[in-house]
Amino acid sequence: MTAPVVQSEKAYTALKKKKKWPNYALFFILPAFILYTLFVIVPTLGSVYYSFTSWDGISSDVRFIGLANFVEIWNSPRVRNALQNTLILTISLVILENILAILLALLVDKVRWFSKIFRSVFYFPTLLSGIVMGFVWAMMLNYNFGVINQLLTKIGFGAITVDWLGDPRYALISILFSTVWKGAGYYMIIYLAGLQGIPQELNEAASIDGASGWKQFRHITFPLLAGSVTVCMVLSMISALKIFDQIAVMTDGGPGFETETLTYLIYKVGFGELRQGFGTALAMVLFFIILIITVFQVKILQKREVEM
Repeated sequence: MTAPVVQSEKAYTALKKKKKWPNYALFFILPAFILYTLFVIVPTLGSVYYSFTSWDGISSDVRFIGLANFVEIWNSPRVRNALQNTLILTISLVILENILAILLALLVDKVRWFSKIFRSVFYFPTLLSGIVMGFVWAMMLNYNFGVINQLLTKIGFGAITVDWLGDPRYALISILFSTVWKGAGYYMIIYLAGLQGIPQELNEAASIDGASGWKQFRHITFPLLAGSVTVCMVLSMISALKIFDQIAVMTDGGPGFETETLTYLIYKVGFGELRQGFGTALAMVLFFIILIITVFQVKILQKREVEM
């Protein structure tokens, strides 16, 4: 019995020597590490420091003020309004984008003719930058010459035309639906990949047993899409929490502060009002909000994957 043990120990020692980390490998890692340190680690540590100062972002006068920025964030009605808008947009976008993406994926998966054309059409808005998409929708929603109001007038509903981006009741909704239009195609591709990985025999067997299309989706398709649901919901949530481009182009945070989110508020106070210290503190708060929500969401969705 000793011979096999000795041989196994020799094999383990040889394998260990074979996998020894060569010193020259550090030279290949060093350039990437230096760049990562300069452009990620150093700015991050700098942001932590500046969040405790009253720096304006331009002058060399950097005055340490402790927790004053965070106290102001806690007591600021404008921050609470931005947080409320952020949460409304985030929850709405996560739900609507994923529902629409699943419906589009189911539609494209069932289509046999011109399926590639449909995929391209639904995915095309994703290729547009947020700035371009914002300009397109801003023109379409314009009260005076926008396509939406012009179309409503043409079909006899001119009485219900509204200022979609200037009315506080509709501005946030307009940003919401334009963002759903842009983002749903991206998540559709992920769901479509998940659908094409589901064995067709399962649905065929369920159909033979008399299961309706809804029951097949509820008990077969949707549970097997659990992994795709987790990925898409986390990605859409992170994207929604840091939404910026559409708001900057379409409403500039207005009317008033009705469409101002945390990300846009960071930009406004940091660069518009020259309160870089306060903006950095707000960015730190947003970072921890995203971190907490992401960890919480992943744990719940992964637990649901196991249950499914």
